Amino acid sequence: MSDIPQDAIQCLDKGFIRLVDSMGGDDAIVQAARVSYGKGTRKVSEDKGLIRYLMRHRHTTPFEMVEFKFHAKMPIFVARQWVRHRTANINEYSLRYSEARDEFYIPEPEHILYQSKLNKQGRAGEVPQDLKKKVIGYFKEMSKKSYAIYAALSEAGISRELARAILPVNLYTEWYWKNDLHNILHFLSLRLDKHAQYEIRIYAEAMAKIIVEIVPIVYEAFEDYVLNGMRYSRVEQSLLSKHLPDRVIGDILEDLSYQITATLQKNKPRYNDELYRLYQKQGGSDSETDFLLKWTSGEIETGNVREMREFKSKLQELAG
Repeated sequence: MSDIPQDAIQCLDKGFIRLVDSMGGDDAIVQAARVSYGKGTRKVSEDKGLIRYLMRHRHTTPFEMVEFKFHAKMPIFVARQWVRHRTANINEYSLRYSEARDEFYIPEPEHILYQSKLNKQGRAGEVPQDLKKKVIGYFKEMSKKSYAIYAALSEAGISRELARAILPVNLYTEWYWKNDLHNILHFLSLRLDKHAQYEIRIYAEAMAKIIVEIVPIVYEAFEDYVLNGMRYSRVEQSLLSKHLPDRVIGDILEDLSYQITATLQKNKPRYNDELYRLYQKQGGSDSETDFLLKWTSGEIETGNVREMREFKSKLQELAG
């Protein structure tokens, strides 16, 4: 195993992740998607709209056209969580062929918490300082003793493949991990979640910093529709449709009419006397006087017309 390379992002006390190689970017996804229609690439604004459409409607194949290869060093217990994402190609440092290094993860005091009573796989609740010191002491003692036994077994000629079994899971390992973008985003959707274990979340955060540099449009859409988005079940939609007041839905629909109008105007300017008719075509119901008051307020946001129209359609379905 190696020290932390200069081009790596440090993770935990002795770990890291770095990009070794990548293939493709935002343009590769657009190219793959458009080939279905026999069309070539277009201007950037249209490419961004297409990528956001693919992300929004959960199209996966185009995102598989982009690949990343990472070099990462992490505690074994983190690696065992990580490897649950079985779609990657992995080559890990072998303790059968090579000697273990005296490198163990020791948690920082602020990350030593009680077992959560509500979440069987989480931690919550502040631990007294004296108990934190004990925990850190146990980690260090266990790491030191286990490695001393391992070294003694190795010195006595015991095979590495057997001697390694004495080592605990806070020992650092490292690997090369290659995966396509679709599956990497799935990994990030789970491991960036606030409920994910802290130690693997640190690696996901570092990976995300690398990903966003290469596929910025994709990552923006991923944040909007996956990380910060919400999906509703049939039961949840039913509850919303029953209890969301019609006036609230009406207000939102009216706001969308203004936003769609403003976006269309931004993309293709019209004469002032055409704006009110354009607004009416988007379903707006205000009088022309009220329209002009709101239009000149300077508070109308613009966005993506397709996305706003899809949202409008969903609201109308809820309203029945």
